[in-house]
Amino acid sequence: MPFDCYPEEFFPGILGTYPGLFLEDAPVWTALDRLKDFIRTKVRPNLQGQCELGVPLPCHLVLLPGGWTTEGFEVVCDDSTNGKMKVWLEGEPVPNASLICAGAVLLDERIQIGQGVLVEAGAMIRGPAIIGDHAEIRHGAYLRGDCLIGKNTVVGHATEVKHSILLDGAKAGHFAYIGDSILGQGVNLGAGTKLANLRFAPGNVMIKIQGRVVDTGRRKIGAILGNNTLTGCNSVTNPGTIVGIGSLIAPNTTVLPGYYPTKAVIR
Repeated sequence: MPFDCYPEEFFPGILGTYPGLFLEDAPVWTALDRLKDFIRTKVRPNLQGQCELGVPLPCHLVLLPGGWTTEGFEVVCDDSTNGKMKVWLEGEPVPNASLICAGAVLLDERIQIGQGVLVEAGAMIRGPAIIGDHAEIRHGAYLRGDCLIGKNTVVGHATEVKHSILLDGAKAGHFAYIGDSILGQGVNLGAGTKLANLRFAPGNVMIKIQGRVVDTGRRKIGAILGNNTLTGCNSVTNPGTIVGIGSLIAPNTTVLPGYYPTKAVIR
């Protein structure tokens, strides 16, 4: 291709992390074309029979090394845990225990929960979904299916994620919409960030890259945010926004579709 828009430009080392999802010689956004099949192939559901689908959990559900349980543990949330909900056994914390709080709603058995995951009350998860180790799915969050959620990520209060990838350490802490998008490692979305994925006009989303107009082949595509990109509060990206590593999007900015290079400052 006559322009640089390959996965390694945005997410160095990603080819070895998710083989078959990101391809060396294909534009970065084509990972979204493969995401549905990738998740269905890779997901290892581990919640079968643990809850009634579509009904709020009546009590806390904890994943310990020996399996799931609803009793014999204590949930601690105080100064000793820095205000985070943690699972304790016999007066000691269990760092890799996963906790799905009473009041969370699971809509599908095709859900994989990693170690040390926290799913708060009021969260709703539709599968298939893979949730990596030590991720936080906070109160009011909604995973709408085909979500690949990496390690140490945050899907925050009133945040909706649909058919998207959050790489390790990506955070969308407050009131965000993430549709058909990819967030790189260390990306942080300011409160109220919206990654719009559907334009008003019919047809595929077109992206201007280095003077060329490129057809993404997708009717829906949100934003591709390279590693360590930060967005300010209430920023909005238009469908087909491709942003390089370490970039900054100012608060209240509406970002036009197109390609923005590494360390861009977008106002």
